[in-house]
Amino acid sequence: MVTLLWKNQTIVEFVLRGFSSIQEVNIFLFMMFLVFYILVVSGNILIVLLVLFSHHLHTPMYFFLVNLSFLEIWYTSNIVPKMLLIILAKQKTISVAGCLAQFYFFGSLAATECLLLAVMSYDRYLAICQPLHYPILMTGPFCIRLAAGSWLCCFLLTAITVVLLSRLTFCGPNEIDHFFCDFTPLVHLSCMDTSLTETIAYATSSAVTLIPFLLITASYSFILAAILRIPSGTGRRKAFSTCSSHLTVVIVFYGTLIATYLVPSANSSQLLHKGFSLLYTVLTPMFNPIIYSLRNRDIHEALKKCLNKKPSFLR
Repeated sequence: MVTLLWKNQTIVEFVLRGFSSIQEVNIFLFMMFLVFYILVVSGNILIVLLVLFSHHLHTPMYFFLVNLSFLEIWYTSNIVPKMLLIILAKQKTISVAGCLAQFYFFGSLAATECLLLAVMSYDRYLAICQPLHYPILMTGPFCIRLAAGSWLCCFLLTAITVVLLSRLTFCGPNEIDHFFCDFTPLVHLSCMDTSLTETIAYATSSAVTLIPFLLITASYSFILAAILRIPSGTGRRKAFSTCSSHLTVVIVFYGTLIATYLVPSANSSQLLHKGFSLLYTVLTPMFNPIIYSLRNRDIHEALKKCLNKKPSFLR
């Protein structure tokens, strides 16, 4: 076990075990996750570029979608490259500073996604339930404040947990049975009383997951009531189509979080827990661009214009 002195404490260099229990399929896992990572990055970059270069997509809904796509790129890039390295490499170590940094960005970005999804549901609520006031309420500066507030709030809250983690003494064993540095495996390696750290971490994580979830639920309750009041079936379908993609993303995101963190660890294997973790760290970011573009007429039109646009030297 490698040790080093960090802030006058004996700190171990952690070993990420990854998928060491199924080493016989390492090459297959590496290729599969590499393809998934390429799809995540390319799909979300495509969404960002389409919105930036298509003037008819310069609306609040797509402004928040760009934030979400940028977040997904950063979120996946924080975990997958290191995961690919430990799948193939014999040396699976990660420094303490690197481990804390990875957890900081993971926690901050996951929390930011919760708030952004809540903000996007509020945007859909205003667009459907208060269409006449929507242009007045959802102005450009207000959208920027909502997005910036979501990012800043979550990065500051997660910093509190990381500071508390950095004050813990880790005295072995130094193996983390996961493919990234998550909170629970880290805390379990400490030989100090972690009750204060765990209490504050669970309080902050509950606040940034449950409160947005309640806001999303309330927004869609009003949206559903408004849609049901529309007399024509065509009108109802058109109104629902404007929020169906976002609702699908919310269900997938919160569904995977619930499956991962509410399944009792005593009744499930660590391999199963890793499988659930893959859902929200790799698969959900990959599906989001697909979900938003599959039945989105605006995205389809923007993509067609880009594909049909001739380069300047061919005109």
